[in-house]
This record gives sequence, structure tokens and C-alpha cells, in this order.
Amino acid sequence: MFHNSNVLVTGGTGFVGVNLIRRLLGMGANVTATLHRRDAVIHGDRIHYIRADLRQQENCQAAVRGADYVFMCAAHTSGAAVIENTPLVHLTPNILMNISMLDAAYQAGVKKFLFISSNVVYPLTDFPVAEDDVTNLFFEKYHISAWMKRFTEIVCEMYATRIKNPMKVCVVRPANMYGEFDDFEWETSHVIPALVRKVVERHDPIEVWGDGNDLKEFIYIQDFVDGMLLAMEKLDGFVPINIAAGQPVTVKEVLQWLLKIDGYADAKISFNTAKPSMIPKRLIDISKAQKMLGFRASTSLDEGLRRTVRWYREYF
Repeated sequence: MFHNSNVLVTGGTGFVGVNLIRRLLGMGANVTATLHRRDAVIHGDRIHYIRADLRQQENCQAAVRGADYVFMCAAHTSGAAVIENTPLVHLTPNILMNISMLDAAYQAGVKKFLFISSNVVYPLTDFPVAEDDVTNLFFEKYHISAWMKRFTEIVCEMYATRIKNPMKVCVVRPANMYGEFDDFEWETSHVIPALVRKVVERHDPIEVWGDGNDLKEFIYIQDFVDGMLLAMEKLDGFVPINIAAGQPVTVKEVLQWLLKIDGYADAKISFNTAKPSMIPKRLIDISKAQKMLGFRASTSLDEGLRRTVRWYREYF
């Protein structure tokens, strides 16, 4: 599907974008990727970069020109503290980028467009959430960012089903991703990269935000890229789909894996319940991805964490 195709990856220096570009180049795609503030990470003869602010419609139109497929990986992201204290920073930039890119792709006659949504669009539950469990009620701390994702999903459905000449649009809802090229900056990193950095740098004590009992679903980035590519290949109707590993684990358990992997046996751990923590329990139903895409994550948490720690040590 992607060999010799023209593929646009927005957010070409971001966590998902960099890993997706590497895979697409290996598949023989002609890749165009957008940059904003940071410089390119991946280089090659089959990749062309465009520096663009995707909040501007004319930049979106220039980026999408000639593209067969678009992966919308660009996003304004942050960590738990920002989401809790200044949630509006997620709203306007992301809405502008998402809507402008959808419009530009449609006007350019793109064959298929993929939007990366989030599992925050689901309500709090004690059971694995399936794709139809969206109620438009969200975990309160995620209310604004969840509505941003959910609103974009609704607009994606409009382009796919509510107009005369629809555009094929895929929506994927991933578990919490981790792996190579993740964001390890303190202000914006998520839980696994933050813990990896604290373990590798031998923090004493290692501070964990919350009580460590939050139950989460994680997915290694290469497995998520597999899921995205399968969704783009196999989904023709508008079917939002969960991409997860089906291996729920607590933050405490993740930390114990990391300490074992990196040989930090005598680490002291401090749980700071005054710090922001997020959804206390998130289980994700992956049966639709298994049935419709033939998707199953192939990387265990142990192996994914080992690769991530090894990459962090080598890269930084």
C-alpha cells in the first residue's frame, strides 16, 4: 500500500512521527514530513521536510499537496501538571491544526487520512472500554483535552460520512505509548519516560507522582505504529478503533520493572500524593482491533521497557 506512495506525516520530529517515518521509509514510501520548532531527526533520500505552523491554513495546503495518505501526528502535548493547571493550552492549537489539516486534505483529494485520538475520550470505568463506550463524560482533569479529541473525532466522521463526496478517515485511540524518541523533558513527559529518566539518572529518592496504584494500559511505540499502518490499510468505513497491548499494569509495577532492568536494586522510592495524577484506572478492550485488523501487540512490557532504557542510555 505504501510502496512508492506519497505519504505526509505531520509532526515529523515528534515521538510518533519519528517512529512512523522510520517505518514508512523502510517500506519504500515517499515521505513528506512537517517540522515546527525542532530540526529533523530522520534523514534520507525519500524524505522531504517542510517547516510549517499547521495552525495556518495555507501551510496545511502546502504540506498536503500531492499526498496520497496523511498521518496526523502533529499535536500540542504536555504532562500531567500542565493538563491539570493550564488545560486550555491543549484546546485552541490542537483544534486549529486538526480542522485545518482535515480541510486541506479533503480539498487536495487525499485518499485516506488518519487521526490519532486518545483513550481519554472514555468515561471512568471498572471494565475495559470498547469503542462504543464513549458517553461524552470524561475524567474531570481531562475534560478540556478529552473534548478536543472527541470534537475532532466528530469532525472526522463528518468528512467520512456526512458529505456528498466523503474522504476516507481513520480514527485510532491508543493506550499510553512509550519507547524510543519519546519526550523525556520534565515539564512535558508522561509517566514511563519520566520514570526511565529518574531510574537511569539514579535519583535518590525516586519520586513517583500519586500513590503508584493507578492502573494503566501501555503500548510500545513500534506496536502502535503496526496498529496505525494496519488501520490505514484495512479500514474503509468510519470505525474508531482502540490500539492497545491488553496488559494493564500499575505505575508501581512499571517502576519495579525499570529498577530491575537497570540494576538499581537499592533505590528509595517516595510517593508524592500532592502531585497531579490522572485516570486512576484505565482498561482497554482490543477485540475490535484483533478482529478487524488482525492486530496484536508483539512486544511484552518487559522487552519494551528494556529497549526504551537501552535507547535512552545510548541517545542521551
